[in-house]
Amino acid sequence: MTIPLSFNQEFLCMFDQGDEEGPFGPRYNIVGGWRLYGKTDADALRRALDDVVVRHEGLRTSIVRDADAPHQEILAPGPVDLEIRELPAEPADRDRRAEELLIDVEGGRYGVTDPPLLRAVLGRFDDQDAVLVLVVHHTAADEVSMQLIIRDLAALYAGHTGHQPPPLPEVTQFQDFARWERERFAPDSAPAAKARAYWREQLAGGAITGVPTDHLKSAGIEKTTAVHRFQIGAELTAATVALARSTRSTAFMVLLAAYQVFLSERTGVTDVAVPTMASGRGPRRFENTVGAFFNFVPLRTDTAGCATFRQMVERTRTTCFRAYAHELPFGQVVAEAPEVAAPFAADDLGVFAFQVFQFPPVEREPAGDLAYSEIRRRVLSQAVSTDIPDGAMLQLAVDAAAGEMVGHLGYNTNIYREDSMAEMAAAFADSLRTTVAAPDAPLRTTVAAPDDAPLRRG
Repeated sequence: MTIPLSFNQEFLCMFDQGDEEGPFGPRYNIVGGWRLYGKTDADALRRALDDVVVRHEGLRTSIVRDADAPHQEILAPGPVDLEIRELPAEPADRDRRAEELLIDVEGGRYGVTDPPLLRAVLGRFDDQDAVLVLVVHHTAADEVSMQLIIRDLAALYAGHTGHQPPPLPEVTQFQDFARWERERFAPDSAPAAKARAYWREQLAGGAITGVPTDHLKSAGIEKTTAVHRFQIGAELTAATVALARSTRSTAFMVLLAAYQVFLSERTGVTDVAVPTMASGRGPRRFENTVGAFFNFVPLRTDTAGCATFRQMVERTRTTCFRAYAHELPFGQVVAEAPEVAAPFAADDLGVFAFQVFQFPPVEREPAGDLAYSEIRRRVLSQAVSTDIPDGAMLQLAVDAAAGEMVGHLGYNTNIYREDSMAEMAAAFADSLRTTVAAPDAPLRTTVAAPDDAPLRRG
């Protein structure tokens, strides 16, 4: 029986540039890092990694990009590539060394045609302190999947080292999700028809707000994806969280509202549409499934007429709730409102996706004789990272332990320059300070774009 593609997989096929570039290229990966405390048994780790691939079909699934009949193909389990590196043992700078290892791994090339789509690097400082980096091709996993993989890996590792592992829940495979999704969003489905009508009306006459580029896409400049990281201090982070609480919103809603105001001031556009990523996981039976579930969602809010930033947060909150109540695969959204995707094709505009992550304090979780904790705090910029197929992505991580935010601005170097992205990040932080710190002050929402707007060709 042919296994259909999920709608997310279909969306990725829209940007297909072969096996060397784009969403099926060797840099389109998702990477996570964990510190391991205790003596790591490399052979047991290899066996546990192989067991994870057996357990989750998504890690050994090929997307067959046949123009006439694209589909999924589930491959037989195979051994996971585990690379072991010896790291400098000086205790003083191990956190930085761990982040540098992550940067180095993220800059690697891992082909989608070489399954399984899970790979690992174990960096050892000494017998009791190591770093585990997991790499999964992004066509096979999302952020939630990475948490499932490390959970299962820890339990399976404990079993391979003679300990009683915690029981793992049953897994529904990603192919089952793809079939469910086809039924859920079929043309004759009443909920899907309601969602399509919502997006058709919501996006009528609008488009994702593009950010002017430094270089034309047609210039043919070689592309990589770089990352500029920046920090937002404790006082402003606390003000953001407090405003979210007082407006019955989330930190994401407050930060999105601030970003929309920032874009409005920067571009002179008051009708702002910002894309974000929804989880797209559907019913609870898929909560333990590894796969690429994320769904592109354009959130459109008019900044005109907002007297204060508090009012802007309220508008954004309404936008978010309505969008989440009418979730629809992005490909079907575009079918209802084709103009929304126009900036993807514009020669002088890039699309900036926006995400916020909220992390509780990092805990050391047990795994047999090991304890592991996720490396969440990333502060080093990097010249080469995992690929963004088109444009840029601004991510903000609210770090509960440090009481501050870390910003991650990933961008395509063929259309944006490093200095432009550093300036944009600093300008956004300044705008956030103005809006969040004084939510009831008069709000500027109709500032025209300056004559030297940030389109700089070179």
